[in-house]
Amino acid sequence: MTRIALIHATRLSIPPADRAFAALWPEAERAHLMDDSLSRDRAAGRETAGRIHALADYALSIGADALLFTCSAFGEAISDVRKRLRVPVLKPNEAMFDQALSRGTRVGMLATFIPSIGSMEDEFYAAAPAGATITTLYVEGARQASDHGETARHDQLIAEAASRLCDIDVILLAHFSMTSAAALCAQSCSVPVLSAPDSAVQKLHALFPG
Repeated sequence: MTRIALIHATRLSIPPADRAFAALWPEAERAHLMDDSLSRDRAAGRETAGRIHALADYALSIGADALLFTCSAFGEAISDVRKRLRVPVLKPNEAMFDQALSRGTRVGMLATFIPSIGSMEDEFYAAAPAGATITTLYVEGARQASDHGETARHDQLIAEAASRLCDIDVILLAHFSMTSAAALCAQSCSVPVLSAPDSAVQKLHALFPG
């Protein structure tokens, strides 16, 4: 059985990851690793790269066949982990970016965590062909609503933001924790909506088709 280590910086990313695996690759064995202080320290500008590497090494020590990071604020550190390890290492959004660019070059992205936006846009443009553009909207208040258990308000705020991106080819939900808003976003705008967990699981499954 293939063992996938999922490395989280927030508890909110675990349920959407589990749902994606259950729907798209239930045979995979999941090992959840989490340091829920990472996001707080990243937002405060504290050093986090060493802990990203330590979590990756622990994942290897428990026999992980591949690593999936689920927080989008640590792109540079994840790139360094990938260079060092011999197993597949996926950033949270790379598969979603690939799927988005297969649908068009005018991409919209909704985000709820400001420190992740710059690195995510850099990753998008590194993967995108010339002329592709990404328009990112920060959804103010959505993350705070989710932190307080107000899922309905979190989803509504994101859907309202999605309605302002209807003149592009595809909408991306930047974080695993935003996946609950996907259906409501699809109702608010006719543009296709992609979520990171589904895209990541599909890519991983393609790497281990047996």
